Amino acid sequence: MADLQDELHETAEVGELDHPAVEGEFERRKAADVDADAKPDAEPDADGDDDPLVRAHALLAAHPVADGYSGLPWALRHLPWYDLELGESTVDTDVPRLREGHVGALFWSLHLSEGLVGERAVGATLEQFDLAKSVVEAHPEGLRMAHSAAQITDARNYGRVAVVLGPAAAAALDDSLGILRALHTLGLRVLTLSGVSWAGENGLTRFGEEVVREVNRIGVLIDLSGASDATVRRALGISKTPVVCTRSAARALRPHPANLPDDVLVELGATKGLCLVPLTAEQTGPSIRDVADHLDHVRALAGPECVGLSGTYDSGAAHPQDLSDASGYPRLVAELLVRGWSESDLALLTWGNVQRVLRSADFAARAARSRREPSTAKIAELDG
Repeated sequence: MADLQDELHETAEVGELDHPAVEGEFERRKAADVDADAKPDAEPDADGDDDPLVRAHALLAAHPVADGYSGLPWALRHLPWYDLELGESTVDTDVPRLREGHVGALFWSLHLSEGLVGERAVGATLEQFDLAKSVVEAHPEGLRMAHSAAQITDARNYGRVAVVLGPAAAAALDDSLGILRALHTLGLRVLTLSGVSWAGENGLTRFGEEVVREVNRIGVLIDLSGASDATVRRALGISKTPVVCTRSAARALRPHPANLPDDVLVELGATKGLCLVPLTAEQTGPSIRDVADHLDHVRALAGPECVGLSGTYDSGAAHPQDLSDASGYPRLVAELLVRGWSESDLALLTWGNVQRVLRSADFAARAARSRREPSTAKIAELDG
């Protein structure tokens, strides 16, 4: 894994979309990033303000938030009309609030209603793909679809919020690796391993292990939030790329089943995985301080390279005070600055760590496809 990370750091991010909307914007942002990397813990300017909130806004301007989980597509299904660029009070997320919160990328959940299986699950997931595509196309000044770390950076440089599709529920595969590949072609980048026979309380079956190998081969990230402890440990052991937990905090601080025990956090850090701490009252607590406590705990056990943020907005969850929608991220970063987080660690938390795992998945997939053909395994053959 160390060799992989070294190689990834040498990989250039190539812009492949349109020209910047503002002349010189790309160069200005790149220069800002280089300066921030060169002086991550620099003191504020002599004529600047020591106010943590002011510093938080400045830091997020250079290192925006890559939000690991949004339920927006599901929330929009029931609205007869909406305009996310103008502003939409009926949901937690719109373009003005994303910009106020310095959100640069958003992972859109494609999770299903409980109980959907088989063809119904596949159909419902395809409908969410169609909705997500339509929403992005209807808001071209604010949103842009992205399928890689490079495209996310491009979207940011052109003043758009990058939309990444996933996580999707494992039930959406209908136990078919062919459907998995088709969903990846449509843009799926994260798959949650839970709620199916091959990834249950007893862990991964032989077919489940084949799913892990195939998602590694095509470049889809494995999401282990909500998976059983046995599935989490087995997936960590066999995955050739870092896994993510899109909605998991510290179980030692709050005993929610989707939160991770300390030993798993340590193992997640050892394998360079990523724990995206959710901003929900149920999993992290009712205040910004509670969320910051979880971030402190995860960073201490897994390391600063293995912790990120998951707004979990528009998912039906209640949120901590002052973090009720996507505009609240500067207040959370200000709290972490007060606690002594360095700007380099905060840059990893908000942006760098998500970029790393996406690059890792893409790089490993390119290598795996040269060695391994698409799997034709059937669940009846392996688990029958």
